[in-house]
Amino acid sequence: MTESSNNNAIPERWAANFFTMWVGQAFSLVGSSLVQFALVWWLTKETGSATVLATATLIAMLPQIFLGPFAGTLIDRWNRKTVMIVADSLIAAATLVLIYLFIIGRQSIWAIYVILLIRSAGGSFHYPAMEASTSLMVPKQHLARIAGLNQTLMGVINIIAPPLGALLISIFSTQAVLFVDVITALIAIFLLVIVIVPQPVHLNAQATKSAKTATFGHDFREGWNYMVAWPGLLAVAILAMLINFLLTPASSLIPLMVTKEYIGGAVQLGLLDSIFGIGVIIGGLILSAWGGFKRRIITSLMGIIGIGVGILIFGSLPSHLFYFALSGIFMLGFMQVFANGPLHAILQSTVEPGMQGRVLSLIGAGATAMSPLSLLVAGPVADALGVRTWYLIGGTACILAALAALFIPAVLKIEDNKPGTSIQIE
Repeated sequence: MTESSNNNAIPERWAANFFTMWVGQAFSLVGSSLVQFALVWWLTKETGSATVLATATLIAMLPQIFLGPFAGTLIDRWNRKTVMIVADSLIAAATLVLIYLFIIGRQSIWAIYVILLIRSAGGSFHYPAMEASTSLMVPKQHLARIAGLNQTLMGVINIIAPPLGALLISIFSTQAVLFVDVITALIAIFLLVIVIVPQPVHLNAQATKSAKTATFGHDFREGWNYMVAWPGLLAVAILAMLINFLLTPASSLIPLMVTKEYIGGAVQLGLLDSIFGIGVIIGGLILSAWGGFKRRIITSLMGIIGIGVGILIFGSLPSHLFYFALSGIFMLGFMQVFANGPLHAILQSTVEPGMQGRVLSLIGAGATAMSPLSLLVAGPVADALGVRTWYLIGGTACILAALAALFIPAVLKIEDNKPGTSIQIE
């Protein structure tokens, strides 16, 4: 598929169709955030164990790490609209099971672990299918703006979900709060049913016949080879893994920074979360209006440099300058939008539609796999050298990695040097 064929295939009045799906997914994200809050609160209240919370986080990552690469191959073989509907239905069904366990008083830590695993498995299929479908529903020139809008949505949810979850928990039972997720999932499913989600198809009859008879293993290797043969794409995938390796510990160590280095408490931690969310919202609004530089990889790399600067500010200021350190957290949220949004737009507009499920899942799985690995490394480093050390390492490495990428032609010209394929949309 060429860029022009992508734009020609998308109807002029594309917005109503796409935003119908988008609104449904926004409802679903709110419901999922409330479930996350409710379950974390229950685990915290019942156990008070950091190990239990860390285990829950790790369990939620496992499907994305181990199932993600293979899920992408299946997404490219199956109807993406059906994949999203089935994934949403599976997540809602898992939540219903958990609600029943709470009603009969049989809830347990292990039951929550299993439900988290199932919900994450559904997400491993849903999110790449949604991302891969977006490029077939939105004109190329608007993809960066949609990415900015998505970032704004996540920022809003990050701000409103905790207080809304706390309010609902204080008024209703845990199972009642969980039921909100079922309702929002049903809204998302209904809106998915009524929209048109285009599918990638091959150009000629011989290619179609080959696609139908191809094995899962063949399709998986095809996706891997496609990514490896594209130097710019492979370099960006490695950069994403490196950034995730650096940022995951920076996020998980924030409570320790607040309490040990800035001598703060719950109020300061809550303020920090709000400032981060505000940064994401403002950044998302600007990106959705502006769209970024014409060469979108420049916007993304500038965002990574900004993230590094934000981490250094927050990690290096003395304890009595906490409120100045919040500027680093604001910058972290603000610049994260410009790092992630254009990168998603690049992948959606340049990776062939028939390859997007595989490529997005492979990159996502690789980046997610860095999280537990980085936590294993960062913990001993922070214990031995101090919590601030990781922020200095991570911030500096982010800046250097992005600056180095600016001098790599394959990265700068990622939108121009992709390998040729023969796939279009119907």
